[in-house]
Amino acid sequence: MNWRPLVYIALGVLIGLLAAGLLYLTVRAPEGQPVTLLPTQTPKSLVVYVTGAVATPGVYLLPPGSRVADAVEAAGGFVEGAEQDRINLAALVQDGAQINVPGVPTTSRIIAQRVNINTATADELDDLPGIGPTAAQSIVEYRLANGPFQTIWDLQNVPGIGPATFDRIKDYITVGP
Repeated sequence: MNWRPLVYIALGVLIGLLAAGLLYLTVRAPEGQPVTLLPTQTPKSLVVYVTGAVATPGVYLLPPGSRVADAVEAAGGFVEGAEQDRINLAALVQDGAQINVPGVPTTSRIIAQRVNINTATADELDDLPGIGPTAAQSIVEYRLANGPFQTIWDLQNVPGIGPATFDRIKDYITVGP
């Protein structure tokens, strides 16, 4: 018996099966879940409360990764009397943190003696707690237009000086010498 034709037939069938298998693997639909790329989340801003010996204490939004130095800068920087060496300016800021800059507030040093609202300049009035440059100028203009204040309570007649502001400064002002 001649085995040669049978070997060729077996080899042909085997090659045909291999070709059919490769063809099946290349044309069939892929299995599994498709890969979807999600957008990266934008980090949320940090909310911090800066108090103490800074120019404008308050609540500030800072970018993620901010340092205490960034928070102090957002609050207008240090004021005279700030004890900068008692705070770690390199520390990372945490969301919801209160950052207290130690020091003697400027107004408590400046108004150790009462400010005479009848003779004070706008700059001197601006140093009172709760009085900014605009309110200080309004006090001076009101005084020039209406004459000297008779009592400290007359200060509430100045536009923009309401009961809340008056309560903050009443212990620091006088109309007398």
